Amino acid sequence: MTRRVALAVAAALLVPALAGCGEDADDRPTLTVLAAASLTSVLEELAEDFEAEHDVTVQLSFGGSADLVTQVAEGATADVVATADPITMDLLVDAGLVDGDPVELATNTMVVVVPPGNPGNVEGLADLAREDLRVVVCALEVPCGNAAALLAEEAGVSLARDSEEQSVTDVLGKVESGEADAGLVYVTDAVAAGDGVESVPVPEAARVVNHYPVAVLEDALQPALARAWVDFLLDEGLPVLAEAGFGPPGG
Repeated sequence: MTRRVALAVAAALLVPALAGCGEDADDRPTLTVLAAASLTSVLEELAEDFEAEHDVTVQLSFGGSADLVTQVAEGATADVVATADPITMDLLVDAGLVDGDPVELATNTMVVVVPPGNPGNVEGLADLAREDLRVVVCALEVPCGNAAALLAEEAGVSLARDSEEQSVTDVLGKVESGEADAGLVYVTDAVAAGDGVESVPVPEAARVVNHYPVAVLEDALQPALARAWVDFLLDEGLPVLAEAGFGPPGG
């Protein structure tokens, strides 16, 4: 069994294959980036600046970090990957699918979000143990789910899980739509949602920090552009990440 196949089996997820990258219709080179869903708004903004500076097309694909690992393991064509925790990135490193060492891009913490008006009268993390609430969190196999579980353990709270999602944006969507009374998401997702949700402070979250690594992939079709993109994120990208609510690398 090859390392790629072994990693795909270990991830135990089936996802659609990512469309390959190459040249755009206008013959500009295409840089393909796989990234954790919680990075969506920031990377979409930064991609526009990078495209203008380098005369390239940046193709972004977002999802749960475990899904991204499976895509790479199954041979999806991509140049760069950024995950929401080192655990998922380490799967790629151990399989020899990353070129060089990953570098930390940002940090993040969690917060409780509720629909506008807080119909469930949620006052803190402890309320997410209430059986009368529809509580939504990420599944345990993805970084936001692992972070939620660690946070609940740290606070001594048994979460009443009404549903488990494969990405933090799915959790946010259920709260925004009113399908859930409360959810655990990253601070950055609550910021991006604006008036779509209300945030309930979680002091315990300061003890459970997610670290976001980014790496160039071993089979990158655009290795030079991929390294330029990573350098760009660690330079011009840091103020944009901070504005979106992310903490600094090593935070």
